[in-house]
Amino acid sequence: MAVSAALVLGVAGCGLSGSSASSPTGDVQFWTLQDPTNTAQQAEVDSFNTAGHGKVTLSVIAKDGYKDKLRTAMGSSQMPGMFFNWGGGSLDDYVHAGKLVTLDPALESHFLPAALQAGTVEGKLVGIPIRGTQPVFLFYNKQVFTDAGVQPPKTWNDLTNLVGVFKSRGITPFALAGTGTDDWTELMWIEYLVDRLAGPALFNKIQAGDWTQWKDPAVLKTAQLVRQLVDAGAFGTSYSSVSYSSGGMSTLLSKGKAAMMLMGSWEYATQQTDDPSFAKNGLGYVPFPTIAGGQGNPDDVVGNPTNYISVTTKAAQQTAAAFLQTTYSDSYIAGLVAQGEVPVTTNAQAALAKAPDPGYAQFQYDLVRNAPSFTQSWDQALGLTLGTPLLTEIQKLFNGQDTPEQFVSAVQALKQ
Repeated sequence: MAVSAALVLGVAGCGLSGSSASSPTGDVQFWTLQDPTNTAQQAEVDSFNTAGHGKVTLSVIAKDGYKDKLRTAMGSSQMPGMFFNWGGGSLDDYVHAGKLVTLDPALESHFLPAALQAGTVEGKLVGIPIRGTQPVFLFYNKQVFTDAGVQPPKTWNDLTNLVGVFKSRGITPFALAGTGTDDWTELMWIEYLVDRLAGPALFNKIQAGDWTQWKDPAVLKTAQLVRQLVDAGAFGTSYSSVSYSSGGMSTLLSKGKAAMMLMGSWEYATQQTDDPSFAKNGLGYVPFPTIAGGQGNPDDVVGNPTNYISVTTKAAQQTAAAFLQTTYSDSYIAGLVAQGEVPVTTNAQAALAKAPDPGYAQFQYDLVRNAPSFTQSWDQALGLTLGTPLLTEIQKLFNGQDTPEQFVSAVQALKQ
């Protein structure tokens, strides 16, 4: 491991001066976000520290304020050697400032290709998966569908036809949280529609800095389809007062007040906590529908590909490189699966049989494994400066404050 570790890392961004380079071996501080997987991480750290390849110290940091604390540390002498992150736009500034090292492309063979995209900045691999995957897809209430004598949608026409079916039965077709802090639930619809209509290349160009791509006809078509859904009553009439964080959106689905919802894979865990019986027996799930004539691959997914671990120039490089190899070890994968995570490593398949719900875990794994592209949630990919005002414009579209044409113009104006 020590020999191969020496080949795993190289300088990313603008390079390193001799005075800023760290020693090859030694202690490395690893900052991670507080969540249930910390036990699996600590076990792997403890095991690593007995192997003689250096020492890693795990620092668990509360979710609230993590990004701000990390940003402050990265600009000071307190920069950690390794850190948990969301990939995408959150890493751009650190790469440009020469704070990160490029990881050996050989690491890529241990992970599903779709999960690596958000860990790559300007062609450089600067983050590899450290958590499970969180794709977005459709959840539905099995009993509601059975009572109506219908099947989950496979195409956009199926979806729009179901709106009328459920409205006639007094059931909201889709639960949606439209409060001010839950506008990200509306973003999911925009992301999938743009992908199905134009493919992932359109947003990839936007993320790369070409803001003129918002003029693409697929963006206007997406906004028009959203307004058609809203005007048809697909989300009911009071979605602007429904909250996801307080459980309102999930309760509508579990109690049969809504037939479907578009949400990330964590929804299963939410339902398991709030209504275990429904999660086990009544919760269904299917991929997002295809759109006739669309340029996107129907196997593409959007959401959070995974979370990542990145290495800074402060780290003892051989120690950090050796530790990265634990991210795809059988023991770490088993620990993640035991916590309900679905790892995105190539060796995760066998471990999924021991997941709390093997069928659900396999569904997610297959969704990501078969995806030609896994587009990261736009707000994460674009970063706070552009992602936050984009969410505001999307919410105005859903609330009828802007027409589809006004939405396109407003988004274009976010970056002059």
